[in-house]
Amino acid sequence: MGSRATLIFLLRHGAVVLAETRRFIGHLDVPLSARGEAQCREQAARLGSERLAAVFTSDLVRSRRSGEIIAAPHGLAPIAVGALREMAMGRWEGLTAEEIQSREPAAFAAWMARVGEFPFPEGESVPDLARRAWPALQSNVETHPGQPVAVVAHGGTNRALLCRALGLPLSRLLGFGQDYAALSVLEWNGGRFTLHRLNEEPGL
Repeated sequence: MGSRATLIFLLRHGAVVLAETRRFIGHLDVPLSARGEAQCREQAARLGSERLAAVFTSDLVRSRRSGEIIAAPHGLAPIAVGALREMAMGRWEGLTAEEIQSREPAAFAAWMARVGEFPFPEGESVPDLARRAWPALQSNVETHPGQPVAVVAHGGTNRALLCRALGLPLSRLLGFGQDYAALSVLEWNGGRFTLHRLNEEPGL
């Protein structure tokens, strides 16, 4: 890696309360579960020697708490950035896929067929998400040149950021795994991003 490279440790927040129900969470402000806290502690220990210059999170509690755990070994306070929120899922927030399919079969089929293009009803599309989240990541990189930073965000947000960083169409976003508390590593050097790690889960 180049001497002036900026490393971005991109994490998804830890597991949330009632994660096993697999509901569309979006902007709902749900807390981490005990398992999610433990997952983040493990990743914090893994990054303890990296001398992070800053930790950025979204303004949702599951991201902020995950960031607090990641930042603690470095004596940092996480910086909440609203633009890093998960995609707004509109009237589908709080519902399972089965519930949505039962209530709105045509809209759900259209969304499944056009992931990356079709907006959530009364919510955002993936391009909407990318338009607000990508400038936030760019700002994080520009304000800490040559320094490692952590960004603790959400599954949809991270997938959109990875597509943009690697120059891939947003329709490819589901090709990037984003498990709870998983770590991906991007390097910014010489005007381009390189992906070094993808979706490395804690060992729990």
